[in-house]
Amino acid sequence: MASFLDLFKVSFLWSLLSIGSNLGTLKGSSSGHVGVFPPTCNRIECPSFDVIHSGNGFEIRRYNSPVWMSTSPIDDISFVGATRTGFLQLFDYIQGKNEYQQQIEMTGPVITEVKPSDGPFCASSFVVSFFVPKENQANTPPAKGLHVQRWGQTHVAVRQFSGFVADEDVGKEAASLYNSIAGTIWSDAIDKSHAGENTTLYIVAQYNSPFEFENRVNEIWLTFDMNEDEI
Repeated sequence: MASFLDLFKVSFLWSLLSIGSNLGTLKGSSSGHVGVFPPTCNRIECPSFDVIHSGNGFEIRRYNSPVWMSTSPIDDISFVGATRTGFLQLFDYIQGKNEYQQQIEMTGPVITEVKPSDGPFCASSFVVSFFVPKENQANTPPAKGLHVQRWGQTHVAVRQFSGFVADEDVGKEAASLYNSIAGTIWSDAIDKSHAGENTTLYIVAQYNSPFEFENRVNEIWLTFDMNEDEI
């Protein structure tokens, strides 16, 4: 197991150092499916959740208080470039570049929060995060330039898509998720949670090693607050 995790760390780092356009030819064409459990989570630790609703092209999950180590906002015109920059910081962190000099096991997914810009040639804002293993959550090692996010119980609308993620994918998949949810009982809660400065904020979750060319699972997330007694 240890050797596989070492390979996963190195291979994932390699994928994010690669130029996104080189991966474009490997992208899959499948999107909008839900209910696929990421195979990676059978091998490494992922945050736990409950599915509370399955809809047409989306599902609603309740995440059970995950903890994330996150970068400061990264301004970039490229999702791929910003994710690469953030992951390099997080990779150093789990390799021991933290105040405890403690190595931390790789987990999944790596998520990137996106606040899109107002135009195609303007920089968007990205925050890249690593799921903190449960054994490190009570006393998470601090590190310069990184901060801890403790979500508490959080509802998430999810759309899945396959292939290698490219810049042109994320906006299209996020818009499709919004369209799938429109008119459902979830849309008001999502709109309320994404009002003001959080407008159009979404998250891209990536699970796979670059050496996995089949059965790749990526997700678009919209987080929101909701009292389930209102459902």
